[in-house]
Amino acid sequence: MVKEIVIKKNSFFDSVMLMTISREVKNIEGIKEAVVVMATDFNKETLKNVDMINDEVLEATPNDLVIAIKAENEQSIEVAKNKVEEMLTKRTQAQGSEYNPRSLEMALQMIPDLNVALISVPGIYAAEEAKKALEAGLHVMLFSDNVSLEDEIKLKNIAREKGLLMMGPDCGTAIINGVPLAFANKVKRGKIGIVGASGTGTQEVSSIITRLGGGVSQVIGTGGRDLKAEVGGIMMTMGIEALIEDDETDCIVLISKPPAKEVMERVLEKIKNTDKKVIVHFIGADLSFAEKYGLETASTLEETAFKAYEACYGKIAKLPDEEEVRIDIEKIKKSLSANQKYIRGLYSGGSLCDEAMVLMKKRFPRVYSNIALTEEEKLPSKDQSIQHTVIDMGDDEFTRGKPHPMIDYTQRVERILKEAESEEVAVILLDVVLGYGAHKDPSSELVPAIQKAREIALKKGNNIIFVISLCGTYEDPQDYRKQKEELERAGAIVTTTNKRAVEIAMAIVGD
Repeated sequence: MVKEIVIKKNSFFDSVMLMTISREVKNIEGIKEAVVVMATDFNKETLKNVDMINDEVLEATPNDLVIAIKAENEQSIEVAKNKVEEMLTKRTQAQGSEYNPRSLEMALQMIPDLNVALISVPGIYAAEEAKKALEAGLHVMLFSDNVSLEDEIKLKNIAREKGLLMMGPDCGTAIINGVPLAFANKVKRGKIGIVGASGTGTQEVSSIITRLGGGVSQVIGTGGRDLKAEVGGIMMTMGIEALIEDDETDCIVLISKPPAKEVMERVLEKIKNTDKKVIVHFIGADLSFAEKYGLETASTLEETAFKAYEACYGKIAKLPDEEEVRIDIEKIKKSLSANQKYIRGLYSGGSLCDEAMVLMKKRFPRVYSNIALTEEEKLPSKDQSIQHTVIDMGDDEFTRGKPHPMIDYTQRVERILKEAESEEVAVILLDVVLGYGAHKDPSSELVPAIQKAREIALKKGNNIIFVISLCGTYEDPQDYRKQKEELERAGAIVTTTNKRAVEIAMAIVGD
């Protein structure tokens, strides 16, 4: 076994591209390991874990590129290095032939009437870039995570003073005047406006509305911490004001994880007097306060979408062009061994993960997670499941220095295979989120993983059940129906909403 580590000083490339290169190089014959990453502290830990670190790597900065390769022989190392260079060169040449400004200032020189900046850079640089954009008079969607709460508050106060939107940080979804930003589905234009402190929750609702035949006017993301007491709901309040003034919006939907009580009161005070229909869904929160104001509430994301649709377009009984999932729960239960009694949820979307926990808590006394509902249910280690466990693999601790799991399925596939080793696991519960920015073909990653996990379980005399909620629209680039068919062909139970997936999973392991 031989290994080689190359450092390229001041050569920054985005993590998605480097992930792609790492995977391509790993597939070369004779290569045992390949890690092509920026030299962040997190990535240095990853390199240390695979025994590919040296003093030069330790001294490298986050602007330096690390190419670390293990192989059977020197010849394979050379082939791998040439492959890395080839892919990096292609990328550089492509950048040179396209509109690709290297700074905000260059972008503004090239297109002076820009009014929105979508920022996706490592968290340590994100706040400064967002501040530059706000000071240049641009609305900001800050996709980056790992931004401090203090910086978020400063940025949102600047935005409020200037009358600009500051969506984020960690804002995954927005659709402004029909233009999708970051993760977003191909939804129809319509009468429903959404303000969401919940990325995948917003995608779930807007996708269901579109599949029902309705559409959205605007989708304004706020970032998941906007309704914390420290931030005070600055962006949700501005979003509400914008939608109240928007002539194209007949119904306003508010979506969030449970907000701070005083912030929830402030937000609802802002919206209580509008003539427009309002649907409030704060996942897992006590919504009696909203009902006191005469506002409509919903208990799930699915119900939120249905109520919003009906407020604008009339009554509908069920999602069209869909057959209800017909499965023989008793037959499935008989296929499990006596020890198989737990659900393991491996989510890419934090809001979908939250909804799963809230629903499961109605049936099970404890649901463990890395983003648990109570301190007692917090996993000691994100890498080790306990009984019923539902994990948000899009949380910062999984994405630091790595692509989001909606883009790169590597971490989820590894976790699926790990969970399949447990003789206590009956159901693996997953979300698959389609749309712009997401993996171009999720089933190509999940089908082999499902097959391999089943082989692992079978060797132990077990059957393992996969239940998958598929979030997206029929117009999404991944082809919704094709994804559903391929996952079902692999033996997974595929549902059209997260609520339905969780209910099926609970029915399988229930008494």
